[in-house]
Amino acid sequence: MIEKEFVETGKVRYVLLDLPLAMHPLAFKAAEAAQCARDQGKYWEMHQRLFANQRNLEPWTAHAEAIGLDVGQFEACLSTDKHAEGVREAIATARKVGATGTPSFVLAETDPDDPSRVTGVSFIRGAQPFNVFKAQIEDALREAGQ
Repeated sequence: MIEKEFVETGKVRYVLLDLPLAMHPLAFKAAEAAQCARDQGKYWEMHQRLFANQRNLEPWTAHAEAIGLDVGQFEACLSTDKHAEGVREAIATARKVGATGTPSFVLAETDPDDPSRVTGVSFIRGAQPFNVFKAQIEDALREAGQ
């Protein structure tokens, strides 16, 4: 519903940052696996599959096969830590804006002169029903004059 009402209409942009938590020993590798799937255009498929199978993450290739990836390319990506630095950068960015757990949602207005800067930051912590998101998004849009 959020995607249809706000993202597809261009009212908001949805950005996902990896924030693998240290308490889960395979979370960092799972974030890398999702990024390796992105290389083949299947980030969301891998993200959703790994999230649904959190207790059975290994072997990684089983998930790659299940979503139709080129398994050799996927294995090469994952074994070289190709996306490890990017995942670390995402963690740093998430922490910089105050996200400490998952899921965390940040609502902010992007500075038109510097898209890397945001203002009016507010948070939605944890999985919440649509009406909570809708109310906060509408408040943020009103404050931004939209």
